[in-house]
Amino acid sequence: MQPQLITADTYYNGIDDTTLDLFEGQYKLEEGVSYNSYIIDSNDTIALLDTVDHRMADTWMQQLTSYLNGRTPNYLVIHHMEPDHSSLIAQLLDLYPTLTAVCSQKAAAMMPRFFNTDYSARTRIVKEGDTLEVGTHTLQFINAPMIHWPEVIMSYDSSTRTLFSADAFGKFGALSLTSDGSKGIGSIWGDTHEWACEARRYYFNIVGRFGQMVQTLLKKAARLDIETICPLHGPVLHDDLPYFINLYNTWSAYNPETEGVFIAYCSLHGNTEKAAEHMAHILAKRGVKVAISDLRRDDMAEAVEDAFRYDRMLLLSPTYDGDMMPVMHDLLHHLAQKNYQRRRVAIVENGTWAPAAARRMQEMLTQMKEITIVEPVVSIPTTLNPDTLQTLDTLADELAK
Repeated sequence: MQPQLITADTYYNGIDDTTLDLFEGQYKLEEGVSYNSYIIDSNDTIALLDTVDHRMADTWMQQLTSYLNGRTPNYLVIHHMEPDHSSLIAQLLDLYPTLTAVCSQKAAAMMPRFFNTDYSARTRIVKEGDTLEVGTHTLQFINAPMIHWPEVIMSYDSSTRTLFSADAFGKFGALSLTSDGSKGIGSIWGDTHEWACEARRYYFNIVGRFGQMVQTLLKKAARLDIETICPLHGPVLHDDLPYFINLYNTWSAYNPETEGVFIAYCSLHGNTEKAAEHMAHILAKRGVKVAISDLRRDDMAEAVEDAFRYDRMLLLSPTYDGDMMPVMHDLLHHLAQKNYQRRRVAIVENGTWAPAAARRMQEMLTQMKEITIVEPVVSIPTTLNPDTLQTLDTLADELAK
């Protein structure tokens, strides 16, 4: 992919990685991921905005040098030091001795740890409100700590009304893939019909813990006249920006996006699974939108995504070693780590003797903010029976409210 013009003098210079299976070593990538970087080329001044992961170093460098065609860039703007965006900083600074790195103070402090070289003499430190002139363009810098590392900055080009948003507004998925996962021409431009699903999974698993910081950023962004958002992963956003920004506001405020019940279950021998399927059926009959996840097999990151998406959650687990099943514990651990809050949660346990899963689930849930436990808490004595089914009906009535 050659650099593509986004707006006046501004080019997309990212690259796809369609072979990586796990993002950050833990999030499944079924459609790859893009590492985005950008170029502003104006009046004999060239600014490179971020680099890419070392996995794609050779291809990206060939792409960049082909575009430059012997010219030397003036600035390398570093929005984020995470390795999938910063891996080639040292290579560029060594290749172009007059290149100046532009970054936050905390990013500058990180650089020697990454590259074992002191580039401080060639580094320009910027802070909130500082500007950088790139030909006819002026980049204004915005502090964005903990979105999702402490050194993050963003930049706003007032002449093109473009926000370079670092990891914010990112999503999984390579840009050279079509929506069905097959290789195609693709597009660097975001589509409101396809963006939310993988952007939501990306947000809650990568950035979700730091909702307060995202809210602070959105307040800053509201004072800017933004026409285009250029993130470090996923497509460039241009059309219908209120759609993307409103979703980010909903997510970062920990508000539910969808009215409905997310059912997460695990099962040892199939009895708890039958209870989960029964609850899905009777809730649907009551007109409730339902999403269901088998935690033994389904992607944990998608379970986290759905837990935040819906306003209610139903957890079902058998007792195991005096506790819940480990996969249920894993879900609750993930939710606590990502700041799960302000939801109604129902609990169903199963236990042939000494049932304990409900108590342990409730203990973990009560450590989270503003979690309401929906009564009754149901205990299944191994298999479903008429009394248990009646209690599940009562629980469904309460969840349907």
